[in-house]
Amino acid sequence: MPTKTHAAVIRAEGVVELEDIKVEDPRHDEVLVRIESSGICRTDLEILEGTLELPLPLVAGHEGAGVVEAVGADVTTVAPGDTVALGIAACGACPRCRAGYYPYCDNHAPMNFAGTRLDGSTGLRDAHGWPVHGHFMRQSSWAGYALAHASNAIKVPDDIDHGVLGPFGCGIQTGAGAVWNTLGVEPGTSVAVFGLGAVGQASIMAAKAAGATTIIAVANRRPKLDLALELGATHAVSTADGDVTEIIRELTSGGVQYAVEAAGKPGVMSTAVDVLIETGHAAITGVTPVGETFPVDVWKMLRGRTVHGTTLGDAAPAVILPRLVDLYRQGQFPVDRLMTHYPLEDIKQAIADLESGGTVKAVLHP
Repeated sequence: MPTKTHAAVIRAEGVVELEDIKVEDPRHDEVLVRIESSGICRTDLEILEGTLELPLPLVAGHEGAGVVEAVGADVTTVAPGDTVALGIAACGACPRCRAGYYPYCDNHAPMNFAGTRLDGSTGLRDAHGWPVHGHFMRQSSWAGYALAHASNAIKVPDDIDHGVLGPFGCGIQTGAGAVWNTLGVEPGTSVAVFGLGAVGQASIMAAKAAGATTIIAVANRRPKLDLALELGATHAVSTADGDVTEIIRELTSGGVQYAVEAAGKPGVMSTAVDVLIETGHAAITGVTPVGETFPVDVWKMLRGRTVHGTTLGDAAPAVILPRLVDLYRQGQFPVDRLMTHYPLEDIKQAIADLESGGTVKAVLHP
């Protein structure tokens, strides 16, 4: 029988309202999850703003976590009662999936960004019985219940605080994966992180966990810089302090070995390359409008520097999410310090606080 719940439904650009909906029983490859926390990510807001076009009405949300209520006949990786974090979905069969590069699955777009299942159907209905698009990142977790896919429901230990678990599946994974997977930061090295939202702050914590000894946080807001220092940064540079490139070169006697760009601004992307030493490596995680470019000095590239774009930190959710949870449980990855919590009905206030910079990561609780 369909499960009745409530959800934040986007029906038009700039319009999100709480509504009663019904969620179908899971199909053979699906998992019904009772959502207990769901982060708000920049990508969700791009749907609300109309810059990322998905069919409406739609339930967004792709940083969900909770407890499994039911599973389809072919699901063997989780069972009812399991605690799960929800990541992205992947087919598991294409060449990139077989190589472990799940964020680059050949079916990434249709599985995660269509607003429907692969067959074009949707498992959500409004109070009048009309279809509501969902399955965003194969979860649509701005709701009391979500239909996840077998590939993106990742079992984690039950003793973790479910209230902080949601954001692990996107923003936290992206920042940590950029440091550990994309860059391969080593002990004793230097890292600069540009932009101190959830992705940037996760990069700071991951760099500390990796053993980097010089970790430079760069942002334009002093509270975020102060938080970064508490989470593991050794230096904090405000964009108001002067020429960021020169400041970092002075701090490091020439530049850093690694840089993470998490601001989503072309000018910052260029700076992330400028601060590298020769043979240095930069990871670009920030999202810009399609077609946006940023300049890079060719001679910097010829001198061995590498610029690497990354989606979700090049990480398979089933590998990185349990690792992150373990570090959090040990007190080595205090992601709860980033979070401000809101009941789902206060989603508009949560969005306003994010836009104003008043919170780093807003987490909704149905």
